Amino acid sequence: MSKLSQLWTNPELRKRFLFTLAMLVIYRLGVHVSVPGVNAQNLVSALKQGGGQFFDVVDLFSGGAFKKFSVFALGITPYITASIVMQLMGAVIPQLENLQKKEGEAGRQKINQWTRFLTVGLAFIQGLGMASLALGMNRPGLEVVSHPDNFRLLAAFTLTVGTVFVMWIGEQITERGFGNGTSLLIFAGIVAGLPQAVFTLTAMFGKALKADPTVPPAGVFILLVAAMIAVVLVVVLVENAYRRIPIHYARRADSAGMSSQRSSYLPLKLNTSGVMPVIFASSVIFFPATIAQFTKWEWLGKAAAWVNPQAHFWIYTPVFVGVVVFFAFFYTSIVFNPDETAENMKKSGGYIPGIRPGKETSVYMDGILSKLTFAGALYLAVVSLVPLLILNNIQGLNFYFGGTSLLIVVGVAMDTVAQLESYQVMRSYDGFMERGRIRGRGTRKSGVGA
Repeated sequence: MSKLSQLWTNPELRKRFLFTLAMLVIYRLGVHVSVPGVNAQNLVSALKQGGGQFFDVVDLFSGGAFKKFSVFALGITPYITASIVMQLMGAVIPQLENLQKKEGEAGRQKINQWTRFLTVGLAFIQGLGMASLALGMNRPGLEVVSHPDNFRLLAAFTLTVGTVFVMWIGEQITERGFGNGTSLLIFAGIVAGLPQAVFTLTAMFGKALKADPTVPPAGVFILLVAAMIAVVLVVVLVENAYRRIPIHYARRADSAGMSSQRSSYLPLKLNTSGVMPVIFASSVIFFPATIAQFTKWEWLGKAAAWVNPQAHFWIYTPVFVGVVVFFAFFYTSIVFNPDETAENMKKSGGYIPGIRPGKETSVYMDGILSKLTFAGALYLAVVSLVPLLILNNIQGLNFYFGGTSLLIVVGVAMDTVAQLESYQVMRSYDGFMERGRIRGRGTRKSGVGA
């Protein structure tokens, strides 16, 4: 039985798949519902005149909801930001660290609840900023907000409710569907914009074949497609790359008096931090441009222009790489703790050949993890920058063809498929156990009685 047929024939898998699909459809429908009092068409025109690349980044992760000033305009970004803040505070505040590591499921529930509260606060603040931005774009002949009175509070409240609803959708997908809900929402937003991006690229390539001087030569488009294919292949290879650390366990005597030794390995993923460092690096770099839009501070706008990849690519590159490396090490420190892993290995009688258990094992794993994290960060930076370098020579093509979007799409797709396969294996295992269960004395008696 193929995996696809098993997906439809298995009731539980089919239920999870249909639930995930329904939640994503609801999310995409909400993207097209604008906040009351906003003229979406005039807003798009105003953003084209002076929005900056930050708005392209925000719109990418919101699935086009930002430029429509939708009720889902903030998307899942406040929730992600709140999660990062709570994780960072957990590394600084001992009480939060105890909740994260020692309190188990009860501690995680408390952390999740505080994260939700922080999400509401951040969403309301960002909603006020977006409302101020929309009001600031009002000009004669281009009315973005039709009723300015009390618009800030109305828009902030509406956007906050929309963010809470999106957060709830993501949590429901994680619990009752397939894959990580937060990642899938970003994935759905990017994929929704791909058809229009493909149409735009095809149209521009057709003009290039006709030697139209308004578009770059056809070779540039061919190079872009080749770069995207290369990025996809590299992402697939790297996301499946692991460093296996051999682990041996102490010899134990069995019932016959024979000693045996068990061996295993500890898999360390090359890109432990995933795609989140790229997402936040983009947001952090373009954040000054956002503040400049809100405050109209000229000095901040000039400073933000120096990290504009279109105007100063070779200044933007080292800044971007540095921020990506920072976030990669930060996320890795949250995901994997060498001290805790070494202590658990020591308690279970495991050791790395040639390495003393305890502190030496922790130092050894930390050294390997640091090398892997640095290599993974460079991989994320290169994959994000190569398509962007080519895009600088193509005017009028949107941000969807960037390396960041390809990283998210391919990575989330691979993770979702892996989770689907794990569900299928679990269901097959359960079915095997039910069919192959050895009947005991009580089972035989019930069978005879029948």
